[in-house]
Amino acid sequence: MKKRYEILIADDDDDDKFLVKSAFDDCASHIPIQFVENGIEVLEYLKNEGQFADKLTFARPSILILDLNMPKKDGRETLKEIKTNPLLKNIPVIVLTTSKAQEDINLCYSYGANAYIVKPNSFTELTDIITVITKFWLEIVTLPPVIG
Repeated sequence: MKKRYEILIADDDDDDKFLVKSAFDDCASHIPIQFVENGIEVLEYLKNEGQFADKLTFARPSILILDLNMPKKDGRETLKEIKTNPLLKNIPVIVLTTSKAQEDINLCYSYGANAYIVKPNSFTELTDIITVITKFWLEIVTLPPVIG
């Protein structure tokens, strides 16, 4: 039986969302993707609260791709909250951001990020990155079972 995968992407930039969605469509079109725009929505989604209460529509993601610079609650705070929550901490979190700051890289890994990737400058590079992410995280790695 083939496993069902879901990907949650947290990014508030419409251009970045379009590019990431297009890259996924090019290399992994069979994988359902959901977008949220800030850390508050990430946490509501993961806990199936508020507008994300329907567990069938908003299934627990196999991986979370998280931007750092978002309104309301940024990716740093969101990552820390996810990785300190016993019910959420086993969700792999891949930081995909424009920040090249060593401080951000160190902080994200100290909070438990599973990977830190700087957004590339070209669509071709982004597609290559998405291909590697999906191959590694959804085909090679054995992910923990979905809880809840």
